[in-house]
Amino acid sequence: MERRELGNGVEVSRIILGCGNFGGIGSAPEFFGHGETDDEAFEIMDGAWELGITTFDTADAYGGGRSESAIGKWIASRSHRPQIATKTFNPMDSGADRGLGRARITRQLESSLDRLGVTQIDVYLAHAFDPETPLDETVTTFDALQRLGLIKAWGVSNFGAGELRSLFELARPMLVQNSYSLLERGDEDEVLELCAHFDVGYTPFGPLAGGLLSGKYRSGEPPQPGSRLSTRPGPYQHLLTDETFTRLDRFTEEAAGRGVSPATLAIAWLLAQPAVTAVVIGPRRVEHLEPAVAALELGLSREDADKLAEFF
Repeated sequence: MERRELGNGVEVSRIILGCGNFGGIGSAPEFFGHGETDDEAFEIMDGAWELGITTFDTADAYGGGRSESAIGKWIASRSHRPQIATKTFNPMDSGADRGLGRARITRQLESSLDRLGVTQIDVYLAHAFDPETPLDETVTTFDALQRLGLIKAWGVSNFGAGELRSLFELARPMLVQNSYSLLERGDEDEVLELCAHFDVGYTPFGPLAGGLLSGKYRSGEPPQPGSRLSTRPGPYQHLLTDETFTRLDRFTEEAAGRGVSPATLAIAWLLAQPAVTAVVIGPRRVEHLEPAVAALELGLSREDADKLAEFF
């Protein structure tokens, strides 16, 4: 598995295991206790490790702490130590506090270390921009935690271009993690350029746009029970148009012509983007890991990637 250096002694596998469905569906309290059980999560982590995927991405609020706990149990039982990226901002339960204030970040980091059973986080990220906390308070808190050795590096997730510009005036994070795929291209307007200019790593999540780029959905047909579009369709509702599905059909045909799955081609397109350091995938089963590994082997040229971009 190819790896990329972030700095401060942190390197990541080019495919990162997203653990947002361990014990829940992301940070949504209404789904805490759903998602993958510990046994199912262990199977996915075992499969990822065997394939050389050694960077695991999680958050304190994923499953209300259940995701971090599952990873911690796996580390203890397997004696493996993945590179860990975890995040904070969202509430741990309905009615709980949220944000990026100094006291809360410190408290949340301590609880993440306990759940994960480690003494240091490789990359600690702000899970979203906090308009209620001065940005310099958040930055100085991250810097202090880094100096204490509790985190190796810090970064941000779900930050827009304007928020990143404000951040870069104060400090340079090691990593930006936003949604980016062939169907979600907003970061091409400015975010990718900013990351490249300031030499900041970029690890997109949502490479398949809720599964749309995997080819498993059809226009006019209801999504399969348990799928992302059936449980949390909101983030992808704007994509569910006849035009999108027509373009997806063409994309599926292109993938077949290349002898690969649509999911593999979509992830390979991301890996071919110069600003992309690594891609976060969120498999629900072990077999979902294979398209990502195949994407690494495909190795799209810049010209092929540009042609694929014109499909959407």
